Amino acid sequence: MERVTLEQGALHLDLLPALGGSIARLEWQAENRTIPILRGTSAPREVLDVGCFPLVPYCNRIRGGRFRFRGREIELRPNMAGDPNPLHGQGWTSGWSVEALSDRSATLTFRHERDEWPWRYHARQRFTLAADSLTVELSCSNMDDGAMPCGLGLHPYFPCRPLTRITTRVAHVWTVDEQVLPVERILAKDRYDPNAGPICGRGLDNGYDGWSGEALIETPDAPFRLRMTSAEARFFQIYAPPTGALFVAEPVSHANAALNAPEEEWDSLGLRVLAPGETMRLTMRLEVEPV
Repeated sequence: MERVTLEQGALHLDLLPALGGSIARLEWQAENRTIPILRGTSAPREVLDVGCFPLVPYCNRIRGGRFRFRGREIELRPNMAGDPNPLHGQGWTSGWSVEALSDRSATLTFRHERDEWPWRYHARQRFTLAADSLTVELSCSNMDDGAMPCGLGLHPYFPCRPLTRITTRVAHVWTVDEQVLPVERILAKDRYDPNAGPICGRGLDNGYDGWSGEALIETPDAPFRLRMTSAEARFFQIYAPPTGALFVAEPVSHANAALNAPEEEWDSLGLRVLAPGETMRLTMRLEVEPV
């Protein structure tokens, strides 16, 4: 499988274009130590093994795989084993192509033709690596002759230890049912407050609104902390399973299952409608700050 590698200073980035346009690994390598910044493996067997993958042209789940858009009934098949509701769009399950490559940046592209998602679109990811940061810019352009709903996000997996914490600011959280679909929007407090203690093992799989666009990730004995920022993301998704030394903190442009809501609610839920030829973008920056 083709692998694209970038190195700047202590940072080492491996990309796998054919496996969902994903980040296989992002590591800090210095002082005779290698510390993973994103969870990853040198030989992932499937996209769920990687460090990060793109969400395009929608984020998280569509209830029952069905939604209506301007008189059309759209129906999508499940795309992850064990989950009856399709999620995350087509980008993460498709191969991407290398459009450009330099010593510090790589651009991957994915072109979607009409199928059960009945719109043509082009997606692009640009990865820029510096000695102290990684910036990922994800974009989607509507190449169809009609309007298309669209949302974007990134799905980074972070390793965590017992005292790893996340510090961020959110307003509300959606409780979820047994299919991880939203039930009720409530204040993000008590067990749902991301700042209320270490993040690992919290049993969270929830979406938040009112996100500040910044999150600080710290592990006490690590030589650095991570600052994640995303100016375009108003929503935030956290997955911290009860077991396992990882968690997911996703900058996303819209709420989970937003496509199931009436179109007049889409703006408040973060969904965009792209006119033909229109492009939307979402950027995630990971800064490595020495401590």
